[in-house]
Amino acid sequence: MEIALYLLPVTLGDTPIANVLPAYNKEIILGIKHFIVEDVRSARRFLKKVDSSINIDELTFYPLNKHTSPDDIAGYLKPLEQGNSMGVISEAGCPAVADPGADVVAIAQRRDLKVVPLVGPSSIILSVMGSGFNGQSFAFHGYLPIEAGDRMKRLKELEQRVYNESETQIFIETPYRNGKMMEDVLKACRPQTKLCIAANITCEGEYIKTKTLKEWKGHFPELGKVPCIFLIYK
Repeated sequence: MEIALYLLPVTLGDTPIANVLPAYNKEIILGIKHFIVEDVRSARRFLKKVDSSINIDELTFYPLNKHTSPDDIAGYLKPLEQGNSMGVISEAGCPAVADPGADVVAIAQRRDLKVVPLVGPSSIILSVMGSGFNGQSFAFHGYLPIEAGDRMKRLKELEQRVYNESETQIFIETPYRNGKMMEDVLKACRPQTKLCIAANITCEGEYIKTKTLKEWKGHFPELGKVPCIFLIYK
């Protein structure tokens, strides 16, 4: 196994490992003792799900989230520099994509350390695939502003990019505000603009539907506690 910083995708929910991750990923994971993780508890659960024989107590975890200081992050790659492979694990999906793992990958690149991304599920890419929208040109914006006026303004800006640049626009919301997001898109955008709602991707109850806003009106699904991705296009 080559010494590298391995970016290790995880399942997007309670999906069986075999459904979404190649067997090769398990081989790599079994060769790593140092993990940079967004959440230690969920990383431990994921590793035991990969292989129940893994001895968690033999592993070292380095937390990487919004509370981690830049000084701590800068020191996380010492094991890799000393010849030990390391793994980066996100809370869900692919590390370093809409994820704090990008910070440590940037440091590895600056230090000329080998980085190896492994195959796994990305809710962003899978939602684009299932939407029927432009997959040649798209932009992911993460969370939109919470304040109502700012959010409406931002939605109008994103819709304008759809019509000016033929670019699919992608964004997310905290699950308990999904209903409000759907209503705000309906208010801010044109009736003919298409909205794709992608929820529970790769999990039980997966839901991916594309309709015009005129067609969605009065028919939005109940997705109050479900992770969703929203996409708009023309």
